Amino acid sequence: MTKSDELVIGLEHVPFTDSPLTITDFVRYQGASGDMNPIHHDSEFARAAGYPEPFAVGMMPAGVLGTYLTDWLGASNLRLFSIQFREQAWPGDVLTYKARVISVEHEELCDRVELASEILRQTGGTFANGRAVFEFPRERAS
Repeated sequence: MTKSDELVIGLEHVPFTDSPLTITDFVRYQGASGDMNPIHHDSEFARAAGYPEPFAVGMMPAGVLGTYLTDWLGASNLRLFSIQFREQAWPGDVLTYKARVISVEHEELCDRVELASEILRQTGGTFANGRAVFEFPRERAS
């Protein structure tokens, strides 16, 4: 885990590229989350709804993004996590997760770091943009 004094505006985290998405991934996530919308796993249903095939459950890559960020800066330091979906992701898509520091504030009780993040498709398109805020408590002088 990175310490707050190592974080500066513009610092980019090492990108993470995941395995290609599969319908099996979608079904496994749906079973865990309880969201069994057939548009994410049933090809006939997806085509009837106007899509070429089932598409990713958006919260699945959002969870990967959250893990990517908290593995870097610590889950206990996370104060805000938001995501805005831009494109759909499809079976076979390869998603790459990126983040960079956009703000560092040194406050009396903590260091506050804001990140901008994105999930990119191999097509060059953006699946989602995100924002996260982490706070690192300062050591109190004895």
